Amino acid sequence: MASIGEMIKSLREERGLSLEELAARTRVGKDTMEKYESGEKVPTNQTILKLSTVLDVPASVLLKDK
Repeated sequence: MASIGEMIKSLREERGLSLEELAARTRVGKDTMEKYESGEKVPTNQTILKLSTVLDVPASVLLKDK
């Protein structure tokens, strides 16, 4: 099962978004987004909701492994 970071990265790439674009749209720093994708840091519930909106997936998809 993919980690939340792997899921974020996979969905971002599927949607043709750069790391910078996703970070800007969710209003988090690029460095923070890199940490989410690498698994170094886990996004807050509020950030997960923003990610689900920007990536156009239910939040439950991102939370499968959390």
